[in-house]
Amino acid sequence: MPLRTVDGTATTLGAQVAGKPAILVFYRGGWCPYCNLQLSELRLIEAEAKALGYQMIAISPDRPEELAKTLDKADLTYTLLSDSKAEALKAFGIGFRLDDATFAKYQGYGIDLEKASGETTRALPVPSVYIVDGEGVLQFGYSHPDYSIRIPGTVILAAARAIVVQKVATTRSCA
Repeated sequence: MPLRTVDGTATTLGAQVAGKPAILVFYRGGWCPYCNLQLSELRLIEAEAKALGYQMIAISPDRPEELAKTLDKADLTYTLLSDSKAEALKAFGIGFRLDDATFAKYQGYGIDLEKASGETTRALPVPSVYIVDGEGVLQFGYSHPDYSIRIPGTVILAAARAIVVQKVATTRSCA
């Protein structure tokens, strides 16, 4: 699934994970206040996630230029990726297309999804968090259809810790 980095370079999720466990966060875009709160909270758990061996990757339909604005605005140091063609959203089964009425309502709020993504798909993700191991195998997943409800960073860390503990226990018992 083709994604783009903040500088517009084509990449894939596999290349980004590249053998290192990852916390993947799908968010609606830099225009979304709930997303910005979540991204800021993730900044607070990033060091501990790294200490557990995880990298953090946040993915949205925003085009790379919009990602750069989000990085600057929120002072984020983890990876943001653009899925403007909504292919990762589809692959994870969390994408949906806004109907015309909702699209018009968003425009009334000054939110231009087509400008933000550079596409006419009007696709958004259900806000979701996944934890994958270094091989990209899903270890944990959380999605909530209400975009205002986000999983707390403490719960993400608890899941990440539990996965590390389980992996160590399994490795020891198989050795």
